Amino acid sequence: MTNKMNSPLWFITPYVMLFFTFIIIPVVIAILLSFTYFNTIETPEIIGLRNYIELITRDEVFMQYVLPNTIKFAFIVGPVGYILSFLLAWMLAQIPHKARTVFAIILYSPSMTAGIAMAVVWTVIFSGNSTGYLNALLMNWGLVQEPIQFLQSPDYLMTIMMIVSLWGSMGVGFLAMLAGILNIDQSLYEAAYVDGMKNRWQEIFYITIPSMKPQMLFGAVMSVVGTFTVGAIGVQLSGANPTPQYAGQLMVNHIEDFGFIRYLMGYASAVSVVLLVMIYSISKVTFNLLGEKNR
Repeated sequence: MTNKMNSPLWFITPYVMLFFTFIIIPVVIAILLSFTYFNTIETPEIIGLRNYIELITRDEVFMQYVLPNTIKFAFIVGPVGYILSFLLAWMLAQIPHKARTVFAIILYSPSMTAGIAMAVVWTVIFSGNSTGYLNALLMNWGLVQEPIQFLQSPDYLMTIMMIVSLWGSMGVGFLAMLAGILNIDQSLYEAAYVDGMKNRWQEIFYITIPSMKPQMLFGAVMSVVGTFTVGAIGVQLSGANPTPQYAGQLMVNHIEDFGFIRYLMGYASAVSVVLLVMIYSISKVTFNLLGEKNR
């Protein structure tokens, strides 16, 4: 009995139980519900692929606004945030320990308080009246005659969402990259300079990045998942779901709209399954690009 209790399997049992409870089971249920009509009151009715067919052929909001917005948002904020995370982590690694700790906390803190900050700081900055900081500056400089409705305008909302997302994108991926850079063996740099390496750019491309591929991969996956699952930004900034003229409507907002406002859980589950497939596909490409090659 003692030998069985000492088995390594016992140590991963809590993780396996939590993983199945909060990941596997909800995903399976969502996939099953996506083939049903379920209004949260009546028993789910199996309707086959009707939800997916309606999503592609009849849901004009999804095809014209939600899907393009999500792809645009993810493919701009994801790569830019990822590159910024690496560059800032690399720059912090070049300064003394105490100053590095302070700056790391400053850069990481927006990712912990992004929801509160969106409701307070950014809405004040982009407020649509003359007391909003940006409008006040533009009017004082004579660039505009009347306040601009930044958060209610389809022309500005998506851009503001991207700015806010990038501001709060220095999360655990950023910390992982910083840790990876700090743990690189310094003798590799010394040997490279002896062998003819000439500048810091060569140092980054030939030593730093190859030496921290696991951290780069982790940061990339977190960036993909984070940008595709963002939903609160547009709603909190504009104060409405759906957002004005669907300008900031993302797939998570579409899921919340049908699932928790219209109570069409079957249809919302179909949208969530499509989102899951998109995240998995992009993550697979990321693994192929940054993961260790099989030998």
